[in-house]
Amino acid sequence: MASCNKKLGVIFDMDGVLVDTGWAHRQAWHDLAEKEGLDISDEFFRRTFGMQNAAILPMLRPGISTQELERLSDWKEQHYRDLMKEHLELAPGAEGLLKGLKQQGFRLAIGSSAPPENLNLFWDRLSLAQWFEARVTKEEITRSKPAPETFLRAAEKIRLAPARCAVVEDAVPGVQAAKAAGMPVVAVTTTRAREDLAQADRIVDSLSELRAADFLALLQNHS
Repeated sequence: MASCNKKLGVIFDMDGVLVDTGWAHRQAWHDLAEKEGLDISDEFFRRTFGMQNAAILPMLRPGISTQELERLSDWKEQHYRDLMKEHLELAPGAEGLLKGLKQQGFRLAIGSSAPPENLNLFWDRLSLAQWFEARVTKEEITRSKPAPETFLRAAEKIRLAPARCAVVEDAVPGVQAAKAAGMPVVAVTTTRAREDLAQADRIVDSLSELRAADFLALLQNHS
């Protein structure tokens, strides 16, 4: 079975999927809002979670300059990393699922809207290179989720057609991006309510609920 599955892939979002980071992003945004006089509600945070800062900040400050956007974005991401430094651990069920997928021959990638520095925070400490053949982060794409570019680029990096890849996401823009890429998607309810993720092919509350066989069935049904 492992040999045939080498032609199948799974692309994981990072924030809210592989690692529990939603709380730190929320805190970083609220601290930025307090510092800069921005209006960020919890609903705005939930609605935009999974999008790049370059798409979010113009909603908060229309007409923002490129220089100001970069300043605010850099402050927010550095603050987020500072908050996360003492909380570097995989989400429940993640290690077991990754191990099972690798044993069955799946090619694995990370497709994230985050800057590379955020992923680097986890990459070595959590030994992610043992699971993932490729990673895509913010600097490699021009259009963030819900555009499909992140996942299409990840599929390209693991040398698979989009239809041979499934996605694991927690955010609505991420689910939409996977669908736009022509990939089946499993949604995890770590940052959004189940009804918000209804477009996904399957919805779970934890990665602990998933096995390699689930992705094989998902991709077989999709094709």
